[in-house]
Amino acid sequence: MNLTPEETVSIGWKALSTLLVTSGRHTESVSEKGSFVNDPLHRGSTVIYPSVAAMRNTAGQQYEHQTLYGAMGSPNQHELEKVIALIEGGSHSQIVSSGLTACTVPLLAFLSAGDHCLLIDSIYGPTKRFSEKVMKKFGVEISYYPADISVDEIKNYIQPNTKVIFTESPGSHTFEIQDISALSKLAHQHDIKLFLDNTWGIGVFKPFDHGVDVSVQALTKYGNGHSDLVLGAITVNNDADWHILRDTSIALGEVAGPDACWLTLRGLRTLGARLEKQSISALKIAQWCQEQPEIERVLHPALPSCHGHEIWKRDFTGASSVFTIVFKQPITTQQVIDMIEKLKFFSIGASWGGYESLVLLTDGEIYRNFPNKLISGSACRLHIGLENTEDLITDLNYSFIATWRS
Repeated sequence: MNLTPEETVSIGWKALSTLLVTSGRHTESVSEKGSFVNDPLHRGSTVIYPSVAAMRNTAGQQYEHQTLYGAMGSPNQHELEKVIALIEGGSHSQIVSSGLTACTVPLLAFLSAGDHCLLIDSIYGPTKRFSEKVMKKFGVEISYYPADISVDEIKNYIQPNTKVIFTESPGSHTFEIQDISALSKLAHQHDIKLFLDNTWGIGVFKPFDHGVDVSVQALTKYGNGHSDLVLGAITVNNDADWHILRDTSIALGEVAGPDACWLTLRGLRTLGARLEKQSISALKIAQWCQEQPEIERVLHPALPSCHGHEIWKRDFTGASSVFTIVFKQPITTQQVIDMIEKLKFFSIGASWGGYESLVLLTDGEIYRNFPNKLISGSACRLHIGLENTEDLITDLNYSFIATWRS
């Protein structure tokens, strides 16, 4: 089947849409008197029981989707966990209070003093910060591997005490794609757990089909889709890992608020429609950016020029709506700032995944332990929202003209 580039980046969202609309809604229990489309919001802390025996009978149910105490999750959290597990293709999900928490809890759960954790150099910056400032303090050794090397080369960075490899594909800001299937085989040959930050690939990359052990989602972004909450998810694919993860989450008192879970469940219903449009729009804008004389390169995995594009074509069923543009030298950081501040439809801000377009200057924000070969000059990251595509291109074109061509 010959697909256009636009169809290639959006096909996964079409396949996912029915699951997103129907999952976790309990339509099978609709009352004869009628029921609301959405499940109700459940707020609470203390759970009461009719007898001591009934309360004692809840022992061991912390691994089930049971409402035992507010700090162990609400009905809204449990329904969201079921939906995320379906989207990710895993057996169990733990919803936590933020995307960063989704990265840090499994590090605490699966690593001990004396262990070594190997992270990709392009990992989400706060994950790197936590690893350096907290995990090292607890006696865990931390090191990194370059984002642009082969799996055969990655094995040179494994140590006898390596217990976790934590990767991100595409990489933060520079969007390198990893061969996750090959990396998981390498990890498991050495009895190492493979963690993946799969936020960019929600719905279009099935981590457990490729051997991932722990998959992380920042639901703050596409899951919610409306830029009004922070939330995260950690998904595993077997009972043993689930018990370790769940026990650690409970021990840390890590819980997600019912309001945030309810809003994210509501946001997920439109994820397919949102990302189908946003991914197509993002690709069109990325292709337009490639043609501009001021731009050195565009870092978007669906473009043949992007590192790992062939792996993306093989393993992903779609693309996301965030990418980076790198400007030619000698364009300065100040000139890029001037261009950004002329934009009308792109707000200046961090994060991504909402309905609104965003631009983020990345100069001085990308910290690497190895030379960064992809960003040779000033750069900024674009997140493409639900605005009209032509309006966004016109906006960019005007700011380019006003900054460099007037």
